[in-house]
Amino acid sequence: MTRVPMSTSFEAGTLAGVGSFRCESCEFAVSLNERDEMPPCPSCGGLTFRRSPLFKEPTVSPAPRADLDASEWLDEAREGLVRAGDYLAFEDDDRIRVMPLGRGWTRIGRSLSAQLRLDDPTVSRRHAFVCCDEDGAKVLDDRSLNGVFRNGRHVELAELKDGDTISIGRFALHFVHLAGDREGAGATAG
Repeated sequence: MTRVPMSTSFEAGTLAGVGSFRCESCEFAVSLNERDEMPPCPSCGGLTFRRSPLFKEPTVSPAPRADLDASEWLDEAREGLVRAGDYLAFEDDDRIRVMPLGRGWTRIGRSLSAQLRLDDPTVSRRHAFVCCDEDGAKVLDDRSLNGVFRNGRHVELAELKDGDTISIGRFALHFVHLAGDREGAGATAG
């Protein structure tokens, strides 16, 4: 078995192997499995990475992906909702997805067992949970490698309010709370 020294750099796109890597530009952590390719850095777009200890905290907090037109599509998605409840809205491969959140725990991760599956190497298999109950909604980091961020701040457990942005890997999930049913709101949209 060949060991890779900690100081060795890897370029995006090369077969890197199992482990934890950090972007040399911004310190964003990426976890890879045996046959994953090294992606460009989700935070800064950097292409050079180094092996990283599993439990090292990043020195720079990764910024959530800033989509300039997110407010436009988010307003449209919000207008299309007709049932009261909690939702997560996000972009995935140039598609807008809105997922209703039921009572209890919703698992988010790369695993096939996740209710919200985000298939990307920046997302841990078991990355986070969102819990919705009579007291409101909360997000919980499930010991993920890259962490969970609410409105740009790293959190382990945090309450969610309408309009909050949860950053998980390269994904920006927008929490939407609709207080009451809207009659016919979806029917008039063309």
